[in-house]
Amino acid sequence: MSSVIAIPKTAPFSAEDVDLLNRVVGPASPIQRAWLAGFLAGVEAVAGSAGVLTAGAEFSEAGVAQPQPAAPARPAEPLTIVFASESGNSEKLAGDLAKNARKLGFKPNVVDMADLELSTLASAKKLVVIAATWGEGEPPGRVTRVYNELMGEGAPRLDGVEFGVLALGDTAYVEFCAVGKKIDERLAALGGKRAVDRVDCDLDFAEPAGKWIEGALKALAPPDAGRGRVIEVDFATKPAAAPNTDIVEAEITELVNLNSSRSDKETVHLALAFDGPAPAYQPGDSLDLYPENDPAYVDDLLKAAGLSDDAALRAELIASRDVTTLSAKTVETYANATDHLYVKKLIADGEMKDWIAGRQLIDLLTTFPIALDADKLRSLTRPLAPRAYSIASSRAEVGDEAHLLISAVRYRAFGRDRKGVASNYVAERLKKGGRVRVKLKPNKHFGLPAADKDIIMVGPGTGVAPFRAFVQERRATAATGKSWLFFGDRQFTHDFLYQLDWQDALKDGVLTRMDVAFSRDRPDKIYVQHKIWERRRDLVEWLDKGAHFYVCGDAKAMAKDVRAMLVNAYADVKAITPEAAEQAVATLEREKRYLTDVY
Repeated sequence: MSSVIAIPKTAPFSAEDVDLLNRVVGPASPIQRAWLAGFLAGVEAVAGSAGVLTAGAEFSEAGVAQPQPAAPARPAEPLTIVFASESGNSEKLAGDLAKNARKLGFKPNVVDMADLELSTLASAKKLVVIAATWGEGEPPGRVTRVYNELMGEGAPRLDGVEFGVLALGDTAYVEFCAVGKKIDERLAALGGKRAVDRVDCDLDFAEPAGKWIEGALKALAPPDAGRGRVIEVDFATKPAAAPNTDIVEAEITELVNLNSSRSDKETVHLALAFDGPAPAYQPGDSLDLYPENDPAYVDDLLKAAGLSDDAALRAELIASRDVTTLSAKTVETYANATDHLYVKKLIADGEMKDWIAGRQLIDLLTTFPIALDADKLRSLTRPLAPRAYSIASSRAEVGDEAHLLISAVRYRAFGRDRKGVASNYVAERLKKGGRVRVKLKPNKHFGLPAADKDIIMVGPGTGVAPFRAFVQERRATAATGKSWLFFGDRQFTHDFLYQLDWQDALKDGVLTRMDVAFSRDRPDKIYVQHKIWERRRDLVEWLDKGAHFYVCGDAKAMAKDVRAMLVNAYADVKAITPEAAEQAVATLEREKRYLTDVY
């Protein structure tokens, strides 16, 4: 039952008005009072003059000021927000920026750079670009076409456009935030006016990005922002609830090496069960897995720093610090903290970037040894970030579980054995019945099409993981579209990941076709792109009839080779020029029928 609210007699109203308000507001329900409060707040925001008596204001006989018509509210300030995202971080920041912009009276328009018509930038008087760098200085795969157009001679002039750029990257790579830097320079070269200086963010971007967004909105806002402006609010539609992306714990119910004992690889099938419902993942989504560092590596690192007896620091480094990554920033921090002569010389001679390649933090401490205290060692590290793995299951088939496919990374370089942090945390230290922390990472840019559409999936090695989810989902939903899988690995006998699953899928018809390429089963190595060439006529026919083409896996070579081979296939089958074939594949990308999830 609602409590009765009484307007005090000291309120700036006449006694008659106080009585009237008490009769209306006093017995009102909490919902009614909340509505009235919101309504009055909205009136105040639009009028921009609450509590101010203007010259010539009229008064009632009781001496109460009578409101005068407010000046017409000015339209909200348009703001174009363009994001270039690979993992979704830039996209999320663009959404956060838009939300904050609305509160300041902007009318934001958020645009995926992959969908951007470059000519529209000339009319975007206020522009923000949030851009991630992928790998060694490359743009995210989906935006490559538009990025190249922006850098090309045909890019429009941007005279009169005020802009700001927020760059995301990873200091583990030499070309840190290269894409954001180049976009920032290019917008200025095209005549744009830089309203706010660019900020380059590392993996722990949340705090610096938040500060930059706040400053950018202030810089781009007109002097009278928020006064007498329309605040755009859409009451017509209610956004769908976002999936829960909190960190949760899961129990390991299966941990199986899918390679044979004679393989030189170890690829783990990891099945996870949850205390409650599984995260609301869709085929194509990933899970962030939160690893811990190898205790033996941490012990070696502490020994090199002269800190072997610091148990608290050891626990911290194992659980929460990135102790392997070696970047230019790390070397510079080491030089400043230690004043090490030879490290400074390495930097001064311009040899640092070449020296870093293939090395880890421990190499810096053992090659240029000097005693450190705990704070100095900690300053050489950054927070230990999670690793994202494509989900290899469909909830429609496995229920409240999620499956991952993880290949243990092991190699030798500069006289030391190296191990991937997350992959060997899983392969060497997790056990069935143990628990692991994960977080859902949605990927709306790599989902299945309508059930009646055909799909072509290219996934060598662990790149096949999301396609297992695709096949399971299509079986569970009785999809009518055809499906075709290209899979590749080293040896048929030892490395055919999920072989029984694919055989069952072919038998029950949910998988229409499958082509495999095992590179080490023959003298001349064969890869998935070679199978694409062999099947080019059928492949182009499927695409002409509306099939969607998916690629998942290695970005450095495989994904590029597959795309190049598809261009060659179009040129050959259609008897067209390479330029026309390139346009055919680019059209698939614009139509969102050529989708990639690469790493």
